[in-house]
Amino acid sequence: MIKSGIGWRLGWDADADTFQGLVGSDDWALELTAAELQDFCRLLNQLVETMIQMSSELMAEETIACEAESDRLWLEVEGYPYAYRLHLMLLTGRRGEGHWVATAVPALAQAARSLDVF
Repeated sequence: MIKSGIGWRLGWDADADTFQGLVGSDDWALELTAAELQDFCRLLNQLVETMIQMSSELMAEETIACEAESDRLWLEVEGYPYAYRLHLMLLTGRRGEGHWVATAVPALAQAARSLDVF
C-alpha cells in the first residue's frame, strides 16, 4: 500500500522481511522498519500539534524550528506555523535523510495519521 501526493509518498508492506515502511518525496525514498515508521508517524504528529499550538504564540512574520527524536530517527519542522518544511534523519543502521517542502507536509501528515498498520 502506497499513499502519495504532490511531493510526498508513504507506504507499508506487511509482507516485507525487514523494511515494511517507505517514506519519500518525488525524487527520493527511504525504506523504514516497522518501528522506524511508527516513530516517524508519532513524531510527525507531535510536531504538527506543536506547530498548531505555537501559532497563537508567534507574530505572523515569525518562523520557528522544532525537533523531535527517538532512538531511531530525528525529525525537524522549520518555518511558519501555517507552512513549514520537514527534515528526517535516520539515526541507526543504514542511516539516511530526506526532506519535504512546506506544500507537501500537510498531506503527508494527514496520511501518516490515517496509516493504520500498527
